[in-house]
Parts: sequence; C-alpha cells; structure tokens
Amino acid sequence: MCGIAGIFHLQTAKPVDPKRIRSMCDPMVHRGPDGSGVWTDAGVGLGHRRLSIIDVEGSPQPMQSSDGKRVLSFNGEIYNYQKLRLILQNAGYEFLTDGDSEVILHGWDHWGAECVKHFQGMFAFAIYDARDKSLFLARDRLGVKPLHFAQLSDGSVIFASELKGLLAHPALRRELNLFALDDYLAFGYVPDHTSIVTGVQKLAAGHYLLLKQGKPLSKPIQWWDIDFSDRVSGSEAELQEELLRLMGEAVKSRMVSDVPLGAFLSGGVDSSAVVALMSEQSKSPVKTCSIGFNEAKLDESGYADQIAHRFLTDHRTRTVAADDYALLDRLTDLYDEPFADASALPTYRVCELARENVTVALSGDGADEAMAGYRRHVFHHGEERVRSLFPTVLRRKLFGTLGEIYPKADWAPRPLRAKTTLLSLAREGHQGYAEAVGVTSPDIRQRLYSAKMLRSIDGYSSEAHMHDLMQNAPARSGLDQAQYADMKMWLPGDILTKVDRASMGVSLEAREPLLDHHLIEFAAKLPENMRVRRGQGKYLMKRSLEKYLPEDILYRPKMGFVTPIANWFRGPLADTARNISSSSILQQSGYFDADMLSKLADDHIAGKSDNSRTLWQLVILEKSLTKIFA
Repeated sequence: MCGIAGIFHLQTAKPVDPKRIRSMCDPMVHRGPDGSGVWTDAGVGLGHRRLSIIDVEGSPQPMQSSDGKRVLSFNGEIYNYQKLRLILQNAGYEFLTDGDSEVILHGWDHWGAECVKHFQGMFAFAIYDARDKSLFLARDRLGVKPLHFAQLSDGSVIFASELKGLLAHPALRRELNLFALDDYLAFGYVPDHTSIVTGVQKLAAGHYLLLKQGKPLSKPIQWWDIDFSDRVSGSEAELQEELLRLMGEAVKSRMVSDVPLGAFLSGGVDSSAVVALMSEQSKSPVKTCSIGFNEAKLDESGYADQIAHRFLTDHRTRTVAADDYALLDRLTDLYDEPFADASALPTYRVCELARENVTVALSGDGADEAMAGYRRHVFHHGEERVRSLFPTVLRRKLFGTLGEIYPKADWAPRPLRAKTTLLSLAREGHQGYAEAVGVTSPDIRQRLYSAKMLRSIDGYSSEAHMHDLMQNAPARSGLDQAQYADMKMWLPGDILTKVDRASMGVSLEAREPLLDHHLIEFAAKLPENMRVRRGQGKYLMKRSLEKYLPEDILYRPKMGFVTPIANWFRGPLADTARNISSSSILQQSGYFDADMLSKLADDHIAGKSDNSRTLWQLVILEKSLTKIFA
C-alpha cells in the first residue's frame, strides 16, 4: 500500500522539477514510510511513497520498463498477479521482479487500457508511456484506493492519492466549492463526484483517464459497473454453496503477503465470517484485534472474544474511552476534506492496535452494501412493497396526510411508526431513500444557510445525484436501486474513505475480501428474497454461515462502532457547539445564518431536540476548512 503523485503537461513538454514531485509526496509519508522515489522526464513527473507488502526488497517505484519507455507509480495490490504473470510470461514478457507492480507494466503493454479488466484487486495507478506521450490513470472497480486530480491554469494536470498531495502544489487555487459544502452537510461526507476544493476531481471508481500531450483534458471512461438487471438461478442450497466458494476464494487471495497479516474482529457477522474463512486457510492462529469501550452499552468486545475463542485466534483487545473526541485534530489532518462519520474515531484506534503486530489486516467491509445488510435496505424494501399497492395520487395524499398529522404512529406496524416513514411513503422510492441516507435535511440546510449562500448555490440539490443514480441504475427493483446507489456513492465516499485514511494514517494496509468483484457481481444477481427476508438483511449470507458462526452472532441486531456524540454536545463539547455561531470560520465565511447556528446548539444542549449529527458535521467542517483555507 502506497501513496502516488505526479504532474503531466498537456500542451508543452515543460521540465518538471523533481523537488515539486517530492513536495507532493512528502505530506503522504504515512501511506509509504518504507521508501520513496521520483522520476521525471520532459513534461512529466511521477512520485511514490512505499509501504512494502509484497516483494519487500524488490519492485522499487516509480518502476520503469526494461527499455525505459513506460513508467509506473502504483498504489494497491493485484491479488491475481501470479496468474497474470504466467499468462504474460507465456506471451513472451520477461520479469525482473517478484511483485505485482511489473505485472501492471507488462499488462499495459499487452492489453492497453483493457488491462484493468484483468486485474483483481484494489488499485490506483499512473502509467506514463513515452511512445505516444500519454498518461494513463486508473482506479479499481469499487474505489477502495483513492485518486485525486486537477488541471492547473498552465494546462498541466496534477494527481495524488490524497488531497493534501495536490494542496502541496502552489499553483492549485484554494477556493471553497459551495456545492460540495452542501453535499457534505446532506450526507456527512464529500461524495466522489465532487471535492471541497473547486477544480479538484476524484477519479470515479471503475473509471480510467487517458491523457495525451497536445490534446485537451479528456473525460474519464467507465470500464466496470455493477449490474443488478439479471438474476441468478438455483436452489437456496446451491446459492449458499456458490456464495461460500466465492467468499473463501476472496479471503484466500487476500492472505498473500510477505509481511505479518491479521484481521479486524468486531464480533459482527462480516468480520467474524472473514476470520472464520481465514482460519480455514491458515496453518497458524490468525492474528485478530478488536477494541472495546468503557461504556457497556457501546461495547461489543465480548462478541469478538467469543469468535476469537471459537477459532482459536491470537487475539488482542484494547479498551478505549468512549469520549475519544481528542482525536479530532489528528483525523482532520488525515481526511483532508470534512468527514463526519463519527465511527472514524474507533476505526483509527483499531487500526493503531492492529499495526502494533501486523502490516496487513483483513476487514469485513462491503458485505452490507452487497448483500442488503443495512436496516435502511430492509425498510426501503418494505416501503417499495407498500408503494406498489397504491395508485400514485392516492399514495401521496394518504401517506402525506398521515405524515403531517401523526408525529408518531405507535398503533401501526413497525415500518409505519415513524413520521419520516410515512412521509417517505408519500414520495417516490428514490426520493425517500435519499432522505433516509441523509444527515441534515434540505429543510434544515436551507435554514442554516445565509442569503448569500442560497444565492450562490441557486436551488442546487445534493440529493439529485442520488436520485439520478437510482433512476438510471441497471436494476430491476427499488432494492436494487438503493444498493446500486450505495455502492456508487456511500461505499467509496464514506466507508472506504474512512478505512483507507484511518489505516494509512498508521501505515497499515487494509484489505476488503467481501468487496471481491466476483462476489459483488454474484450478489447483485441474487433474487431479492435471498437478500432480504422476514425483516432480515443479508439473508443468504447469514444462512450460509450457520455452519461457522453461532446464532447470537448471526442474528443479533446490527450495532457497528457507536460514538456518544449527543452526550458530548450536552457535556464536554457544549462550549464547542456554542462557539460555532460566534467565533468560527463558518460564521466568518458569511455562508451561514448565525442565529440558526446558535439555535441549533442551544436546542440540543437544552434537550429540546437531538441536533448532534448536524453539530458534529459543523464542528468537523470548521476544523477542515481552517486547515485548508485559513
């Protein structure tokens, strides 16, 4: 796992100063503390920070082809590199190293841009080809590894694994993107289709960008997508067998490492499944780690201990304080853009613990998105069934009226108890789901903003992007659409960003076997009743794992990392909340209504309402904007 950066002059082959490349790589030293490299030529420069995982002594980067015509800077792992190596050797290519980097170089020579379709893994890489003076940038299917780029006023294109690499270039203008600001408040993170800095772009998951000197900046090309439009056939037993086979192969492929390897173990279904399958493949006890909280209602470490005992893992647990908000400044440095998923705090702590013993850790991320494991998937599936029973006009009037009249509908079945559910049923499915995954509603955002901000964004709707994703998804059902949107937006923007920055912050490589693309493609074809049944998500996955995991692990309510931010803002962070309206960069910017900021804090502190998630967003936003723009 590494960090990459570079400069490419589109119009004229101006010299590139190696010091400039190095200055872009140095802020990302945490991504690669084991070594660094810089390569430059007329009109181009590539940089690299290395965390040695495979072929520890070899495969230095940037890596040049034997004739010096192609140069690679690569972040990630290609899990099927040994198989591809044999294919390329049989095609006449000679290898000088034992790692996966050289496979990418020869793969480019052999397949061209189509090479990415042969790579199984997580990656973001750049290849400069002197034969036609081109630069090829590519990102993996699901967006596990990040890649940012921007075009400067002189026509050059700069790129880096993290935003801080671009910010190190003095020609990049630091201008706040107000549309991205609204996106952040809507969802709690800055999605991959935008950036908090105007002009900066993120190469989308499953896309590549081919640049050539003498030609204008081209548009990224999508080379992979998730297709929910087909359905796999077979009995439940056959589907269970195939799912376990794919999971087992995904875990096995990610256990290849020349450095110590282990796993995160939360005690939930997904991490427990990964540990169970690792134990099948490993000749020695799997190294596992988990964190517990000093508040019993937040602590899942007992379930992790249960799985560790069941599979005889080499397990380590550390108890951390639930009020770990002192970590905020460190996380703000790592994430660059504002990132309000509060589970980033315990995620960072478990990565710290893992790094004490291993350099690579397998996680259970991705199964919820692939197998419909979130509670919102179950609710949306149920809502879609209700929507189908009513003509549109009647449904909108009936549930819209009920939603307005009844703040609580305790007499109704559980899916209909909440005011938000009733109002959601009055909307179309894509509108209801976008509201469900949001953090700060459009109404509250409108009231938070000043007249200046409202004029600047001029009716912009952050939810519209998710609406478009769902309505244009290659899908059959509302559940398909919701999962598709999550995989395109929530997964790379929140989940994978969280894990990448937290793990790289301690120089740990995190691998996600449940995001193997063969597994994802299979899951997308499962009938809906193999994903959601009897009010449970991940139905087929849980049934297939009954031979490995006990019932209280498989079927207990999903918890995840929880942080008590509501209590923080009524206790130790109360003054922080109050200060947002008076002395923060937010108030000084002129984009927020000071009275509304104050009311938001006062109402929460007084217990009149729970505004903790929005307050958390605003605190993180202030810290992030201060670091980038102040």
